[in-house]
Amino acid sequence: MVTEIHSAIDFYERHPISCEIILKKLDAARGHLNDLAPEELFPHDQDHYGGLDANDVLAERADIGQGTRIADFCAGLGGPSRYFSHRYGADVTGIELTPARVKGAEELTRRVGLQDSVRVIEGNVMQVPLPESSVDVVISQEALLHVPDKERALSEAYRILKPGGRIVFTDWVAHSPLSDSDRKLMWQGMAVADLCSLDRYAELLQRVGFKVRSIDDLTGEWAEILKVRLAMYQKLRKETQEAGTPAGHDAFYESYVRFVALVSDATLGGGRFAGQKLA
Repeated sequence: MVTEIHSAIDFYERHPISCEIILKKLDAARGHLNDLAPEELFPHDQDHYGGLDANDVLAERADIGQGTRIADFCAGLGGPSRYFSHRYGADVTGIELTPARVKGAEELTRRVGLQDSVRVIEGNVMQVPLPESSVDVVISQEALLHVPDKERALSEAYRILKPGGRIVFTDWVAHSPLSDSDRKLMWQGMAVADLCSLDRYAELLQRVGFKVRSIDDLTGEWAEILKVRLAMYQKLRKETQEAGTPAGHDAFYESYVRFVALVSDATLGGGRFAGQKLA
């Protein structure tokens, strides 16, 4: 087992939410895995804060509807991608760095029959393997914190969007600088490469060419959500260990406890950002 974090891949290869644990839980509940419906995955595959309600807010801000072509940056196991396809009729391409997540996303998507409208491909959001002006919407949820060069990732979003295209994403934000010890713990625990403030994200969006449509401070909302997620992760650790699937590493749980405290005292927080490519 990897004991040091060198990249986000190291973190997600041992993350406790995996394709394997999702399928094991569904098999235990249903007795088999035949004829899975997309809705059956949603309680398990939405690894972001706020679940389906958060997806619906992004859909409203980004004007996602039937036939909307979406790029999902740092798509993970593809939970939101499948939701936007199933609920809104969108065509979604997820970009994901971790090979195990790409493989898991393909397996889950195939099992619920959405492979014609959802695909998660291996790639880096700082060099997106999609053509210029090829999508209507770029989304991302609590993932750019892993990206060391956010301006480059946002530039790539701008490049692949059609004129009039929208970007809507959520991410961790820093209201105050982290101490050296907290910064190290966030890296070793959750591969946090860098954090922006709300204002810094606005500056970056504008610098690459976007018109900023809205910025929402989600810190207070997340403070409550994260307490529930921490309890979920602690319960999931025991389940994954019993199932023989990746259970996360000690620094993950230590850093998550600290993360909840940092959001509760508003040192860290969350933001939701919406922008548009006008030309």
